[in-house]
Amino acid sequence: MKLNICIGGKAGQGINKISAILSSILTKYGYYTFNYRDYQSLIRGGHNFNVLSISDEPVNSQDSKINILVCFDARTLSTHQKNLTKKSIIINSDDFRYEGKNLNVALAGSLVKILGIPLECLLDEIKIEFSESKKSIASAEKGYNSKKEEFFLRKLNNKIEICSGNKAIALGARKANLDIYIAYPMSPSTNALHEIAKKQLEENRLVFQAENEISVISMALGASFAGAKTLIGTSGGGFDLMGESLSMQGMSEIPLCIYLASRQGPSTGVPTYNSQADLDIALRSGHGEFPRIVVAPGTPNEIIEKVQECLFLSEKFKSLSIILSDKHLAESEYSSSEKPKDIPQYKIERKIPGSSIIKASSYEKDEFGNSTELASLTEKNTDKRFERYEEAKDYILKNCEMIKIHGKKDSKNLIIGWGSTSNAIKDAIKGLDVKFLQVLYMKPMSDEIRKEIQKAKHIIVIECNITGQLGRLIREKTGIKIDSRILKYDGRPFYTDELKENIEEWVSK
Repeated sequence: MKLNICIGGKAGQGINKISAILSSILTKYGYYTFNYRDYQSLIRGGHNFNVLSISDEPVNSQDSKINILVCFDARTLSTHQKNLTKKSIIINSDDFRYEGKNLNVALAGSLVKILGIPLECLLDEIKIEFSESKKSIASAEKGYNSKKEEFFLRKLNNKIEICSGNKAIALGARKANLDIYIAYPMSPSTNALHEIAKKQLEENRLVFQAENEISVISMALGASFAGAKTLIGTSGGGFDLMGESLSMQGMSEIPLCIYLASRQGPSTGVPTYNSQADLDIALRSGHGEFPRIVVAPGTPNEIIEKVQECLFLSEKFKSLSIILSDKHLAESEYSSSEKPKDIPQYKIERKIPGSSIIKASSYEKDEFGNSTELASLTEKNTDKRFERYEEAKDYILKNCEMIKIHGKKDSKNLIIGWGSTSNAIKDAIKGLDVKFLQVLYMKPMSDEIRKEIQKAKHIIVIECNITGQLGRLIREKTGIKIDSRILKYDGRPFYTDELKENIEEWVSK
């Protein structure tokens, strides 16, 4: 069973609130939910909508077809009418035009009744959200009593929790005992800053909003040099500003971990929409040659695990570690009954003899940290930096989950993908003769990728960018060119039903 509920209206009308209330009710009722947010870069007005997908089994993506449409305004109906099925149900705000600020609660009441969930479940949420407001309760009851049951959902015994990608950054940082998080607000990474800041006092953690991204990375290098476990967050434009200091990290070898959440570009682009086009800059930004680690988790649970991993790896191997995400993963709300793994956190002691002066600068250096231009030392130090990367690579190959295999394990039809797109792929291949290889580590890359490609007869790469950046990276690392690709680059993520049709067409050829 899967239902897709679209809730649309103007920015500021409470669309996110009704989605959050319903998600909470449904997960407590034992159902899995996935909440996709589509919003314009506006404070008020425009057209925003959420697609809330509901299922009795794990679901991590949304369909293009809508079963229930909740309209806060007339524009919602005209925009989404083409996606309705013959049996779709429409809830119109005109029926509750006198509810004012409680309109979203009245609409929530209508939704809960249509789904066949007891009113008490909604009232319990309202008491949590609105401090038992009598007006809110009255509006909820009015909305509930205005509709009839259509779907009769029965209560399930699943124990489910909801988490977004940005919240997962905070949870991973907490598990890793992070000392400092520094960022300048930039969608879609901004909410990670807010999430980590929520408990900074009780958890003895410093969260600081700098004046710009150049300051962010400069402060982070200073904090890390002083011994603090440090994480910074940004998006593509901010990451560009950090480029010079990325090279500073490469020369100084001060441990640094970055959360990079991509959005549609280039430049300001479409700032509140999705893209997987920043893989190249994650792999190559900064001048000169210096090693780095790049990881691209696909779910909140994977983010929680990989944040811990990346913070550890950057400390242990004095490296730059980048956690690559995007708007869809960062801001969508996923539900899961699985618990993320705890990654061992080893305390890295920086041994500083009492009489020593420790130096770090952007210059090449001798054994005492003094600047040097000697050819012999330049070559020797460069070799050492890349030898340390080889040590990190060996450690990752032995201890870290670099890829995942989903679907039919013995299939000769192989899909390769990464990041948030992996969720739509996993949902789309159910019941198909397809194996899906999800790449988690972009740098270093797993040797298993070549082996899986060599076992397959038909291979396709699926990504949200126009140039097929993962496919190009695989060719660079393995020498194997993959010609078949499904690429999406309109700022929107893949819809499961549309992607399933594309995959079925590819398999049948």
